[in-house]
Amino acid sequence: MKASDDRSTPSSDAALQIRHFAARVEDSVQLRRQRRARRRGREAAVIPFTGYGSTTWIRVLARIVLAEPGRTTVKPQQKVRGWRSFFALSVAEPTVEVEIDGMRHTVTGDRGGVVDAVVEVALSPGWHTIRLSSEGSDPVEAPVFIVGDDIDFGIVSDIDDTVMVTALPRPLVAAWNTFVLDEHARTPVPGMAVFLERTAREHPGSPVIYLSTGAWNVAPTLTRFLSRNLYPAGALLLTDWGPTHDRFFRSGREHKRNNLERFAADFPALRWLLVGDDGQHDESLYRDFEERHPDRVAAVAIRQLSPSEAVLAGGRSKLSGGHEGAPWVYADNGADLLDQLDGKL
Repeated sequence: MKASDDRSTPSSDAALQIRHFAARVEDSVQLRRQRRARRRGREAAVIPFTGYGSTTWIRVLARIVLAEPGRTTVKPQQKVRGWRSFFALSVAEPTVEVEIDGMRHTVTGDRGGVVDAVVEVALSPGWHTIRLSSEGSDPVEAPVFIVGDDIDFGIVSDIDDTVMVTALPRPLVAAWNTFVLDEHARTPVPGMAVFLERTAREHPGSPVIYLSTGAWNVAPTLTRFLSRNLYPAGALLLTDWGPTHDRFFRSGREHKRNNLERFAADFPALRWLLVGDDGQHDESLYRDFEERHPDRVAAVAIRQLSPSEAVLAGGRSKLSGGHEGAPWVYADNGADLLDQLDGKL
């Protein structure tokens, strides 16, 4: 088994010396906060996230925080205001016990308390439930979707301005999502839930993955938003807030690019429907991915921002359709995207 995250702690002293100054400052502050919290009796709590995998491995996703005694069972549907999620104190490099189909495994998290680990399993296709605990905490359940060996299609979708209207300047999106976001404070993009749900239904057994640059702090809120607005269930792949070991702030583009490459390696038989918007980056990321893996893209669906949304997003991508390869479709709503892809998937 292995863990993967761009905020994982380097293992050698030499690597520690090159950690970004901002990351060292953050680690020092977090360590002092953890010590004070533990002296006050706070205990580890697991916030589980939806995972995915194949019949031989699963990607386990969770976040470990310190909670008050008696409140160490944290469920994704539990409502917590965004700013409280941000100030929740994470456990650096936590050790987590994972129970899968009666078998126990041990995984570790990163310096931000996020667990992103691969565990070898033997599971049948479809939805399964695993149990997670840390430092003797009460076990919590997390859903995991297993992709069958005969599946050849999957869906990857962005979130901000693709499935939910953000309507904020890009520099403020992360702050808004982290400090303020409530699922009731967001508007779904018209028709996108039907588009994704119907496409997933027409390809039974296919994985749905929401790939976003949002912070893990607000994963429970985003999960509730997707469920409330009838988007198909799937894994969320977000980023950790703050500096990484080699830069002042995490790179959203790198996060998306790395995960797309990971999908190509992990599921060599799948062709992906890539869903995003034309606010700067999704088109170029998807075009680059298609150029590297032309046989792995079933289609690309781009939601076109309104003029005001494009201004707030910092402009539109300069790319356009009309090229050889997988079909690219453009529309400002999910219904038109679905119509354009009719019979092409």
